[in-house]
Amino acid sequence: MKPESMQADLIAALQDQGLRITKARRALTLEIESRSGTFTAEEISESLPEVGRATVFRTLKVLVDGGTICRVNTPLGAPIYTRARVEHHHHTYCVNCADVQEIRLSNVEMMLKPVGREVKGQIVGHSVDLFIICDRCVDAVGST
Repeated sequence: MKPESMQADLIAALQDQGLRITKARRALTLEIESRSGTFTAEEISESLPEVGRATVFRTLKVLVDGGTICRVNTPLGAPIYTRARVEHHHHTYCVNCADVQEIRLSNVEMMLKPVGREVKGQIVGHSVDLFIICDRCVDAVGST
């Protein structure tokens, strides 16, 4: 996907939520598109001093709700964000190097059917984040 169309997806997600595309929100979408990996709200805020912190945090929430970026909670506290690359997915998070990968877990989807019978109410969503030590980190420890 070309960067123009990725930014267009972010802008469309904001418009779908009824938000105007202000200069600050346009700058924020450009900043997200310039990043190849994960990022924190603080990193975005620091790189855009002209954009208020509240605008950064509110806009990231809208983009998460719209499915164009993912929020991954980390064991270290502050969540990290990444562009959503596939439709429905889950994440692995390396506790050593903070690498985030998207994975599909069809077994989780199958498991939800019987769980749904046990829940008093209707399941409307879920997320699974697996905390791991990635192969690259395991190999680095093994080679020392």
